[in-house]
Amino acid sequence: MENPFAPLILIEERGPVRLVTLNRPEALNAANPELHRAVARVWSHLADDKDARAVVVTGAGRAFSAGGDMDLFKALQSDHPTRQRLLDEAAEILHNMARFPLPVVAAVNGPAVGLGANIALLADIVFMAESSYLCDPHVTVGLTAADGGAPIWPLFTSLLRAKEYLFTGDKIPARTALEMGFATRVVADDELLDQALAFAQRLAQQPPQAIQSTKRAVNMHLTRAVAGVLEYALSEEFKSFDTPEHQAVVAKFLGK
Repeated sequence: MENPFAPLILIEERGPVRLVTLNRPEALNAANPELHRAVARVWSHLADDKDARAVVVTGAGRAFSAGGDMDLFKALQSDHPTRQRLLDEAAEILHNMARFPLPVVAAVNGPAVGLGANIALLADIVFMAESSYLCDPHVTVGLTAADGGAPIWPLFTSLLRAKEYLFTGDKIPARTALEMGFATRVVADDELLDQALAFAQRLAQQPPQAIQSTKRAVNMHLTRAVAGVLEYALSEEFKSFDTPEHQAVVAKFLGK
């Protein structure tokens, strides 16, 4: 199939597996508006690929995804329509990944921050390189942790541990993520992609109706749990962009 998201998202055919790569390595795959929109929409495109049976998602270069782009945050402070569109897309990403029929394996090859962490955790299987980590710094930059952190993290670990890392924005190293329930396996950096692809090939050989219906049934727990929480959190994140605390953090970062 033709890839309408290139070059921001690369899609490679590996037999029945599709290798999906976030491709802004010069920006550590941080989400600008174009990549954000592509991440929201790539799942319906992949669902239309009749020959695909499983997906691996990873990042180009040194990072899985460094989350949001500070220049974008600055623009969103005054551009309310774009702010609303991006927050709507954030909800779309969560719902589209939760409802995506094929099994998804995340190959977390480096930092997975903010949006990156949530893309990883919305996969069905999470392989993390030993040097990688998860992090949601929304609160530390003055924003509500809306587009994944607050709605979904408590589903994978205890409320107390979710709050510790959401309130502080501390990094969650791969081994800690595994112990918390945020990762399925931790592997050597140089083996990550090969192992993730091999596991996806194994999933691709499962009877398609059985694995897809089982995924849908399991993910009903996710979609029901986030109902209401996501809408509230996103409405509060919209307001966060107008706070002096957030604006001061962005100004300090861009002034460096």
